[in-house]
Amino acid sequence: MPKGINPIDGFQVDPGAIKYIGQDLQRPECILAERDGSLWSADARGGVMHIRPDGSQRLVSQQAEATFAQASNDEVRFVEGTLPNGLAFAANGDIVISNFGTDRLEIMTRDGTTRVLADTIDGAAIGKVNFVLRDSRDRLWLTISTRTKNWMQAMSPSMADGYIALYDQGRLRIVADGFQFTNEIRLDADEQWLYAVETCARRVSRLRVLDDGSLTEREIFGPTDHGAFIDGIAFDAYGNLWGTHVMTDRIFAITPQGDLRIILDDDHNSPAGRALMAAFEQDQATPELMLACGGRIAPWFASVTFGGPDLRNVYIGSLRGTRIPYFRAQAAGLPMVHW
Repeated sequence: MPKGINPIDGFQVDPGAIKYIGQDLQRPECILAERDGSLWSADARGGVMHIRPDGSQRLVSQQAEATFAQASNDEVRFVEGTLPNGLAFAANGDIVISNFGTDRLEIMTRDGTTRVLADTIDGAAIGKVNFVLRDSRDRLWLTISTRTKNWMQAMSPSMADGYIALYDQGRLRIVADGFQFTNEIRLDADEQWLYAVETCARRVSRLRVLDDGSLTEREIFGPTDHGAFIDGIAFDAYGNLWGTHVMTDRIFAITPQGDLRIILDDDHNSPAGRALMAAFEQDQATPELMLACGGRIAPWFASVTFGGPDLRNVYIGSLRGTRIPYFRAQAAGLPMVHW
């Protein structure tokens, strides 16, 4: 357990202190930060936006390799259906992409050349690939939100067909199953526990990581029900787990003791947010109710990323924003494996 005063004690973000970077972005759901100040943001045009430290930006679009593009319908799917979601840096600097549109685990060079790492598991389609995380052993942890093709049908309190898979030495295998819309995952500083968002259970679960990558001792971390959909999570160096309440647009943190802190609230208990959660609890959430929600800063908070030279810049990814808000935190982020 961390010692000393928790740096987020009493900390809340002043909305007036929020700054922005990037412009004309499309669905900047996941953001990667590098030491030089560069940001790499998922982009709905089929690739990533590289935002340089000086604020200039360049869209890197996915390009299928010839063997991949010649397969049936693949070229069409890449042009019209690719939807990069979670991102991770490979050891060589390439970008690993969990593609929520093509239902594949992909890897893209920084000039856009793309190849598929995996599109099936145990002989079946993977499902809705949501997030990817690389560990210190160069293994890739992958979340699949649902096996249901139309993911909107899985936004239900009664469905639990999400799972976590591990990609190791070219092989993809399921290591934990039965989650309610698996979303972002993170490893703690010692890579002893894997923390997983269950969006439709409105909670964070954690599992102990065994040496072979198997997961065990599953338990809830923090509140059993946040009363809101959770999307992205990230650790700070003290051990607080930061996260987003998507659609109801809050930044929260769960302390090592499991206490919930609200860091930023851009929803303020809105009628639209209350209506959505009430409908969801009756298994009657609709796209219309979801689309009625969202704050002003960057509608539908989706992720938090620590960056900047001291890892104290907190960047907010979103599903409906067109730029990236960021603020200064009291605690530095836990360095990711690429840092």
